[in-house]
Formats: sequence, C-alpha cells, structure tokens
Amino acid sequence: MKTAQYDYFHQFCEVRDETSALSLGSKFRADGFTAVRRFLDEFRDYLRQFGDAECQQASERLQLARAMLPNPGEVSPSWVNIWKEYDSIIRTKRVVLGSIPVTAREGEWQVLLDNPHSNQNIAVYPGLTFMEAIYMFAYFRSDMMPSEYIRLQKIDTLLTFTGVDRKGFDE
Repeated sequence: MKTAQYDYFHQFCEVRDETSALSLGSKFRADGFTAVRRFLDEFRDYLRQFGDAECQQASERLQLARAMLPNPGEVSPSWVNIWKEYDSIIRTKRVVLGSIPVTAREGEWQVLLDNPHSNQNIAVYPGLTFMEAIYMFAYFRSDMMPSEYIRLQKIDTLLTFTGVDRKGFDE
C-alpha cells in the first residue's frame, strides 16, 4: 500500500516548473531508496502508457524529473543512466507514434531482437497490443549494441499449434 509520504509521482504530476521540482526533490531525496524506486517505477508506468497527444508532455515531465532528481545514480548505481534510458524511450515512442497511423494500430504486434553476429537466440515478444509493443520496442532500443537490430511487427496472418495439435499432421 502506498503511503502519502511516498506518493511522489502524484505530487510530481502537479509540478509545473523547475523551482517546484527542486523543492519537491529535496523532500523526495530525503526519503531515500524506496521513495526513488517507487517514483521511477511509476514514471516507467507513465512511459508505457503515454500516447500521441502526450509526447511533448512526456518530454517536459522528463526535464522536470531531471531537475527533481539530478543524480539518481547517487541513490543506486543501477540508476546512473535512467534519465538517458527514459529519454530514449520517449524519443522512440514519438517516432513510432508519428510513423504508424492510428487506423493501422489494431491487432496483434510483436517485437523481435537479434544480433546476427552472435550465437545467442533471437528474442521474440509476441501477442502484444500496439501500446505494449511500442513500449517494449522503445525500451529495448534504448540499450542496443551496434550489431543488434530490433523489429516492431504487426501480425497479419497467424497460425498457432501446440504439441497436442499433432493429429492429422503425422498420419
């Protein structure tokens, strides 16, 4: 259960300028790791959900978050590059949302990651809605190596079989 003390994302959503962000940030940082983790998790949920109309707002929110918490890596080393990652997610989602018309977004989508110069398996994330797929596409794109590639694909035709569906195929 979330306490008012740690409900910084809700409070952050009311912030309109850097001065207010700095003020909230000083209280926020005093609450330490748990408060920061919850805030970053809620910010990530926001990034999963924002759509076409919120692209500019998402960029502005990120700038205010940077003002509120300029060095999240001081709280945990795993957050050294969190603002860079979130910025990449916002930028990629903006490009994808601008590239795929609303009328073409219904249906099943998948994200595929591969490195043709590696012996690692191809990673495929099927069965996604458009919004789930573009978030995953943006998330994985934020940390790609030069030889890797990522694909966002809409499924046009789909057949699914399971191991028990063999009757009629092996006769």
